[in-house]
Amino acid sequence: MEETDLGQEFYSAYAAGTLDPALRLLIDTRKALTENQTIQPELEDVIAGEFLEREAPAPMSFQAADRALAKIDELGLSNETSRQAARSAATMNKELVNLPDPLQDIVLESSVHSGWKFGGPGIRVMPLDVSPDVTTELIRFEPGHGAPKHTHSGFEYTLVVSGGFSDEAGSYGPGDLAVSGEGREHRPVADEDGVCIALIVRDGGLKFSGFMGVLQKIFG
Repeated sequence: MEETDLGQEFYSAYAAGTLDPALRLLIDTRKALTENQTIQPELEDVIAGEFLEREAPAPMSFQAADRALAKIDELGLSNETSRQAARSAATMNKELVNLPDPLQDIVLESSVHSGWKFGGPGIRVMPLDVSPDVTTELIRFEPGHGAPKHTHSGFEYTLVVSGGFSDEAGSYGPGDLAVSGEGREHRPVADEDGVCIALIVRDGGLKFSGFMGVLQKIFG
């Protein structure tokens, strides 16, 4: 497992309730993924043990479709649109149903509004409306597929939800968090043995390298 130290200031903001909602979602999801693992020692010091005082883990939501239908009712959609959304909810991908609890509601809502979008060969991206200040996405890599090589204009936090991927800095599995800062070039590639799903929070844009970089300059 590759472990990334986010630093005391990050967790202090989490404890104080001042952390950006997208980053809080990232931490809450990581907590759910690592319930039975040892969390970084600084958490206990910064949050005085509260971070580690968890209730019994909630079971995976096997009623995800019902929850989605409730959200559909709240939206006041037309009958036909509601039926289409209901069919979509009833056939939800098992991968989404089995997401950690902190992600369930926002992903259900996003699957109704937008769903998966094409992100490149073997890549699907679901935008999550969590915070106006940062980009939050759920990304799905087919085995062996990866993003084009790129750098960042800010920070990118990538939490592996299921499966695994590797880049120039190391290999990551469920619950592992990779942080890429400005100027660091990398190309994350999913492991060959299964689909990789990751939660990404990014406070800047992507700068692609090579041919993709040329296209980015031409088309913006």
